[in-house]
Amino acid sequence: MNAEKNERCLAIFLRGIRGEKITVSELAEEYGVSAKSISRDISEIRCFLAENRELAGHAELIYDRSAKCYTIHIDDFLRDSELLAVIKVLIGSRAFSRQELLGIIGKLGKFTSTKDRMLLDSLIAKEKYHYCEVKHDCSEGVVDMLWKLADDIRSRTEITITYYKMNRDRVTHTVHPMSIMFSEYYFYLIACKAEDESCSPVYFRVDRITSVVEHRTKFTLPAGTDFDEGELRKKIQFMFPGVCRTIRFEFSGPSLQAVLDRLPTAVVLEMSGGKALVEAEVYGTGIMMYLLSQGSWVKVLAPQDFVEEYKAELQKMLAQY
Repeated sequence: MNAEKNERCLAIFLRGIRGEKITVSELAEEYGVSAKSISRDISEIRCFLAENRELAGHAELIYDRSAKCYTIHIDDFLRDSELLAVIKVLIGSRAFSRQELLGIIGKLGKFTSTKDRMLLDSLIAKEKYHYCEVKHDCSEGVVDMLWKLADDIRSRTEITITYYKMNRDRVTHTVHPMSIMFSEYYFYLIACKAEDESCSPVYFRVDRITSVVEHRTKFTLPAGTDFDEGELRKKIQFMFPGVCRTIRFEFSGPSLQAVLDRLPTAVVLEMSGGKALVEAEVYGTGIMMYLLSQGSWVKVLAPQDFVEEYKAELQKMLAQY
């Protein structure tokens, strides 16, 4: 009988974890016991949670007088609204294979009640059906590859990767992995080539890595070469490498805020006649791709070498018509 009671208490607790409302009368009918027995079960669950707050994630069994039921509240636990937002971002990223995505969504969905899970499924059903993943070359899947690379980064292990270049040439590189970043549908391994004493970072799309060979060799980064992912993310566009420089341009489009959101280092120096003078510190050549996408709303002003590069690109474009 005691084992049966413990099993019942665990089942009630798990229902609460999933977000289901716990009603004494309904549970008593379901388990074929008295309402008093269910009430004792609930008291024991509350005592356990109170005595093991750290272990149970600061969970509390709270009585809702208006609904006449109990619910479980857990600190740092995803709410349904947060869960929906996370899943929408995952689908929009297109970074995972269909199998990986559906597996992740399925696991996340277990944290909702049966009723809310049906609502969640209905809200994402069409996006799941029409989901288009980016083309993957890595045989292990992006998720497993990411974890393997993360472990190599942590252990400072030298690795040799087999990789498909943009033109589909298959190459191998022996590298020192430094970081993993996500940008514009893709995960990137940031590493420096083993033979490069300057430790210049090179970017490899993780979905194009077909295999990783881990060597016994461990590496150390020279002083002052620690990689700062956060700083790079603020300054780079489309993960195109290049020099770091401060650019200045005039923007006359309808959504200045979209430009400022896209370029976190951007500041508005002046507003005049519906035009904004914007300055930003950027890294790499991807900034030209972004500014060109804004069409005639952008006029590049400085530095002069960037102005010349921009004009040359525009002339190449015009020459095609």
